[in-house]
Amino acid sequence: MFIATLIASETLSAGDLSAAIDRIAAVGCAPATSAWIEPEKAVDILFGVSPDAARKALEGVFEGVDVVVQSVEGREKKLLVADMDSTMITVECIDELADYAGIKPQIAAITEAAMRGELDFEGALDARVALLKGLDEAVIERCLAERVTIMPGAVALVRTMRARGATAILVSGGFTRFAEPVAERIGFHRAIANRLELGDGVLTGTVAKPVVGSDTKLQTLLAARAELGLLPEQTLAVGDGANDLAMVQEAGLGVAYHAKPIVAAAAAARIDHGDLSALLYAQGIARDDWVTA
Repeated sequence: MFIATLIASETLSAGDLSAAIDRIAAVGCAPATSAWIEPEKAVDILFGVSPDAARKALEGVFEGVDVVVQSVEGREKKLLVADMDSTMITVECIDELADYAGIKPQIAAITEAAMRGELDFEGALDARVALLKGLDEAVIERCLAERVTIMPGAVALVRTMRARGATAILVSGGFTRFAEPVAERIGFHRAIANRLELGDGVLTGTVAKPVVGSDTKLQTLLAARAELGLLPEQTLAVGDGANDLAMVQEAGLGVAYHAKPIVAAAAAARIDHGDLSALLYAQGIARDDWVTA
């Protein structure tokens, strides 16, 4: 059996539910029962066959509504591997550092191209970091304090999953000086990220090797899954950029979060409207059971 979960950024009506059931029935998915996770916010539709057809029939149909289609088995996940920049936080840290250096447009253009998959990630990272050579180390802490905002829903997602026995790992193509405090604030078990190299109190324009990129994210997921003795369907990965694509495709539920087109097109699920708390509804966890502190 399969579940289609409709998650509204604002309001979901009984009429929307009825229309959704009709749509998946029309493409032969054999809908069975439905149940509200939270009235007017999130609802499950249980059905028998053809999950791809159900997803195609439902995605983009209801304004402001995200759709997650998955197997009933392993719905509640026991491992979360997440990207940081533009996923767990609202900004790209390297772009914000560049703003302090007065070169944000130049670096942001490279970041955008890399996240769309148009540039090699490692080469693009080296090129951007090189442009920051000579930036005062103190700017890192200033940037963390002034620019880094936790994504709505991130704390609820991570802390709720942890309270229910899951492991949460933050794996970032960004930098440890941001990822480690962000992981602590949100509640991750640990963080993996790149290390900016420093000398005489300034950035040297280099990053320690090997670079944390797409393969690191994938291998982190695979290693944690093996260590915890989990089945693939018990894992969740979420990210927005091209360097997240491998882990998103490997996870039992791979989610493109407000993502670049290359990731949105390939992921098993997309969150285009809601915040990260949508991933709790996708696991069947109602708001009354969320942990936020």
